[in-house]
Amino acid sequence: MSRRNFLVQSGAMGGALASLAAPALAQTGNPEIRWRVASSYPRSLTGIFSAMEMVAKRVGELTGGKFNITVHPAGELVPPLGVLDAVQKGTVEAGHSASYFYIGKDPAFGFHTAMPFGLGLRAQNAWLYEGGGQALIDEFLAPYDVTVMAVGNTGAQMAGWYRKEIKSVADLKGLKFRIGGLGGMVLAKLGVVPQQLAAGDLYPALEKGVIDAAEFVGPLDDEKLGLQKVAKYYYYPGWWEGSATLGLFVHLKALNALPALYQTALRTATAEANQWLTMKYDNENPQALRRLVAGGALLRAFPKEVTQAAFGAANELYAEMAEKSAPFKKIHAHWAKFRSEQVMWQQLCDLPFDNLMSALLRGKG
Repeated sequence: MSRRNFLVQSGAMGGALASLAAPALAQTGNPEIRWRVASSYPRSLTGIFSAMEMVAKRVGELTGGKFNITVHPAGELVPPLGVLDAVQKGTVEAGHSASYFYIGKDPAFGFHTAMPFGLGLRAQNAWLYEGGGQALIDEFLAPYDVTVMAVGNTGAQMAGWYRKEIKSVADLKGLKFRIGGLGGMVLAKLGVVPQQLAAGDLYPALEKGVIDAAEFVGPLDDEKLGLQKVAKYYYYPGWWEGSATLGLFVHLKALNALPALYQTALRTATAEANQWLTMKYDNENPQALRRLVAGGALLRAFPKEVTQAAFGAANELYAEMAEKSAPFKKIHAHWAKFRSEQVMWQQLCDLPFDNLMSALLRGKG
């Protein structure tokens, strides 16, 4: 994507957005269009769900109210994990979901959301917007008659809630763990029994012992879901989601039928929401974490033995997936090279600075 196109997409910030939209809005003859967006998420998740509501609101503002989008929470129009199918079939024009929910169709669906031991927030956005990632994903999705736009990134996630401590790889054997995407497939190699459950099902499943552990996002959302009430050990880091991009799946026919102004408005609004959601999590997660710990949550880091075993399992899984899926092989080769460059760069910029500040504020710098 060129720098100019990116600035058009992300120009939704402040006055720049108004100046971008004003000349187009002065035009006459723009049609009234209504879209329905089915979400995989409940309304109670005021970060993730609100990001999609922000997109709808902003699109309306940019088109003088003529492009109207209504956002429907999980289960209202289609089942939470049936969003992509609904978009493909044309049941709805677009769907708000996470690409990695659909790795059963092809493991390459994982790349838009998150990959185990993958890209952090800045690297993920850099790959999608400037590094060629979006073009590769669009090429992959074309046979499905959809495209996907980023509508928010959670940043690095926590590793979830557990009824018992994880002290070694042996403690993972037989663990019934709600975990999405390829992370579950990695952990399955270490003896975990991964479960795919929608957000609203996590609390009752943990409470009744149907599952032994569950991960979702981080302190803000986990607190809202009440997971701390049914499992006390709170692990980090969520190595399967160094960041996680939420997506707006759009049927290509519906997108191409939009006037150019409306397409620009949609891409501009999604780019704005992609930035806003990260800011919301960074602002509210620290306070939510303090409340969780004050309420009895016990923070634990995964032992080195576990993360090393998981890293080896992830590399093994990626080799297997590349043999089975040509799209996965193609995207992974590009993504892995990009990851290596980003890790090298982070060792010299953010990582040393963050470590320095942490030490100084603890009086150990």
